[in-house]
Amino acid sequence: MASKLFSVPRVGRQLVHQLPKPQYRAFSAGSQRFSDSLSVHRNKPNNNPTLPFKFSDQNLRLADEILKRYPPQYKKAAVMPLLDLGQRQHGFTSISVMNEVARMLEMPPMRVYEVATFYTMYNREPVGKYFVQICTTTPCQLGGCGSTAIVKAITEHLGITPGHTTEDGLFTFIEVECLGACVNAPMVQINDDYYEDLTPESIKTILTAFKDSATATGAGAKIPAPGPLSGRDTCENSAGLTNLTDVPEWNPEMMMRKDNALDAAPQQ
Repeated sequence: MASKLFSVPRVGRQLVHQLPKPQYRAFSAGSQRFSDSLSVHRNKPNNNPTLPFKFSDQNLRLADEILKRYPPQYKKAAVMPLLDLGQRQHGFTSISVMNEVARMLEMPPMRVYEVATFYTMYNREPVGKYFVQICTTTPCQLGGCGSTAIVKAITEHLGITPGHTTEDGLFTFIEVECLGACVNAPMVQINDDYYEDLTPESIKTILTAFKDSATATGAGAKIPAPGPLSGRDTCENSAGLTNLTDVPEWNPEMMMRKDNALDAAPQQ
């Protein structure tokens, strides 16, 4: 009796089978992660609108020089360099930095927020004195010893995993996408400088030099010069020239045509 009460008529069963099915699939088989960290600001003790920010006198002069590059009616185009200037002074792009840039450029604060949340170069949370960005894109994974070995070396040396800052506030360590030095892989960017052709030993030496330079006992510490650490100057073949090693002898016949086409061409 119960089965008869809850049975679906044949016509109903046909309609159920004919209902369209959603034609989509997930981009990844992994679990979904919902994060608003890139686009949402949440007030914190060290990052909220009540904390004042003003450019220093020196940076105000730099800001004036930046604004001179743009016509007055288009001064909003200076939003990116001014945000960068504020980040360099304050240490990160706080909400107060954004608001001050919006005030200077006479633009809605939301327009500044849109820029700061779109470009990953603006750090909206505090970072260490030395901001270590390790490229883990495919060329760096495959080049040299591989970026995986460099990530492991940094993790062992600093005692932190990517996305964290050391307890002394000296180093922040993150993974990033391609930094455009693929031929010198693996590489890292520390603040504004590139260190390339890395090995686990050389990256530990670099980090030690930076730490020593920040302490009183390391006043004489010398930080390695940026660039390749393998001995080459830029991105030339580290094994030396493999072509064009000889000066070719000049042969006029190599440069002359045999069909007299040049003689038959009309004179201009």
